[in-house]
Amino acid sequence: MKRQNLLVIMSDEHNPKMLSCAGHPLAKTPHLDRLAAQGVRFDRAYTSCPICVPARASFATGRYVHETGYWDNSIAYEGKIESWGHYLQSAGIRVESIGKLHYRMEEDPTGFDKQHIPMHIKDGVGMVHLSIREQFPDFTHALPKKGGGAAGIVFEAGRGESEYTRYDRKVADLACDWLRDASDRDEPWTLFVSFVTPHYPLVAPDEFFDLYPVDKMPAPKLGAESEFQAHPWLARLLSQNAGSDATPEQHRIAMAAYLGLCSFMDAQVGRVLDALENSGQRDSARVIYTSDHGENAGARGMWGKSVHYEEASGIPLIVAGAGIPEGQVCATPATLVDAFPTILQAADIAIPNDLELPGKSWFDMANESDDRERIAFSEYHASRSPSGSYMIRKGRFKYIHYVGFQPELFDLETDPEEANNLSGDPAYADTLRAYEAHLHTIVDPIAVDQQANDAQKALILSRGGPEEVMANLVTTSHHTPVPDDVESQL
Repeated sequence: MKRQNLLVIMSDEHNPKMLSCAGHPLAKTPHLDRLAAQGVRFDRAYTSCPICVPARASFATGRYVHETGYWDNSIAYEGKIESWGHYLQSAGIRVESIGKLHYRMEEDPTGFDKQHIPMHIKDGVGMVHLSIREQFPDFTHALPKKGGGAAGIVFEAGRGESEYTRYDRKVADLACDWLRDASDRDEPWTLFVSFVTPHYPLVAPDEFFDLYPVDKMPAPKLGAESEFQAHPWLARLLSQNAGSDATPEQHRIAMAAYLGLCSFMDAQVGRVLDALENSGQRDSARVIYTSDHGENAGARGMWGKSVHYEEASGIPLIVAGAGIPEGQVCATPATLVDAFPTILQAADIAIPNDLELPGKSWFDMANESDDRERIAFSEYHASRSPSGSYMIRKGRFKYIHYVGFQPELFDLETDPEEANNLSGDPAYADTLRAYEAHLHTIVDPIAVDQQANDAQKALILSRGGPEEVMANLVTTSHHTPVPDDVESQL
């Protein structure tokens, strides 16, 4: 593939179903629809981990979470493992970022020539209290229960502006300026533009909130009025992170606000795409759009992410530009580890043979016949989960493995809503064994679960133990704040 410039756009917490080009009956995303019409949309794309910091470290390094050791939102990427940015720098390609990175801190050598208004974990420390899991079983009383954590995102939802919408407007402003400037410079470039919406707080500006009448919003999937029974692993997580005390009206308001933020983010993406075209660089640059993970949007009583169901582990993914088919959908399973070879291929940089990365270029996948049997793998070891969880998507089935709990198995062709767990059905015993075997070719689930818990326990003890951590929280917010020096510019 011929070298071209590359514009990589990432949002945060975008449920892949909530795109009008993906068939959502309510979502209004005209600019992403336009991008999809110009290129290839992947309908089986997944995060490497359904929470921000580990997912973004995986995106940067092309490695799975258990390979990097960036387990949660307080153990963040600091540049010790080479990123795709380091390779671009070595090749003399200008590489800069605008917006959210969610690495450790700006001073770390993470592979960017310059970071514009970067958002990283708070004070290089992050939400350490969320590393307290089962390592301190007698301390669970100290953690916020219902009404705190992710439950709060339902109760604060509504119309208006937030620090995140103000931040994203600034990200789009700077990206448009950057692209205009780049058109006057005779040098190759890669620009990473990273928005934080539609991540909560679910506060959508009026013009976007009003696109979604609250009384027309659907009830949450498999919600309280249904007969859904949560898997025991999920039930443990829900006891900490649920929004189950919210009323149906609050859920509808939250859904309107979330969809409004999807449309708000889409409008900012549209501004950037227009700037690329108006600067005369559309034909000399390829474009990637994706997100770090999805959003449950109330499904199964859950807002936020943290699980391997389609709403949270799935991600939107669109690639467009020279050498990429137009208006097609790719059914090959893909994940964020594929970003590394994709970005290097766009720059015509060969990956050393001894690097042994698990990913494959999205550009290659877009040009090949669908390979539905390719394995997409994801894992989770963060925010109050009772144990490590792992996902295998291959063919028609999704397998979710929970350490210490029974697994789940879903036939996504006949049960796309994941309402019928087949793991206890004798007719699927062979399938269950086969998918567990696939999992073990990638990871030792018990050993990795222990590694994650040991690292998190060491982190908590290094900060004086759980009591000390809870007494000295860096932030009481359940989302990363915009840095103070950036907030003053907004």
